[in-house]
Amino acid sequence: MKLIVLTGIPGSGSTTLLNKALEEVDYLHLNYGDIMTEIAIEEKLVGNRDELRKLPPETQKIIQEKAARRIKEKSESSNVIVDTHCTINTPDGYLPGLPIWVLNELKPNTFILIEANPDEIICRRLNDDTRSRDLEKAKYIKLHQEMNRAASMAYATLTGATVKIIENHDDHLDYTVSKLIDILK
Repeated sequence: MKLIVLTGIPGSGSTTLLNKALEEVDYLHLNYGDIMTEIAIEEKLVGNRDELRKLPPETQKIIQEKAARRIKEKSESSNVIVDTHCTINTPDGYLPGLPIWVLNELKPNTFILIEANPDEIICRRLNDDTRSRDLEKAKYIKLHQEMNRAASMAYATLTGATVKIIENHDDHLDYTVSKLIDILK
């Protein structure tokens, strides 16, 4: 069984690509934040996902590790694709989305990064009225994608996984989905 980690910064189109690809391949789709929320609710630590970030950092780390263990268990009987963030851009700097305690549990086969041109990402964010996102300049979007590349290679070094980058450009959805499907097969 395969365990794939799929990431992309907000507006890269990773969720859209993944949802289309899942129509063609047999993978269990797990969102890392959703699994963390399930665990925190089961343990009566939170009532909803938005409360997760208010937990003490040490508690969040414990939940992260438990989520990784739960995901890994599911990957023993199904191909799993984990939708998560490679890095998180915080006011204090970039935070690894997959710290070592998560990587040690997950042991993924492949990291797939979905990228797009910064101008495309800006337009997608502006046109997405389902989310409230901060407006970023193109140079900061480019930097965030570069940080994801660096982090994914560090993650791969620690786990022995491969890294694949897929460019998701406007008006090329079918082609890009087919590239993702090829990797997942």
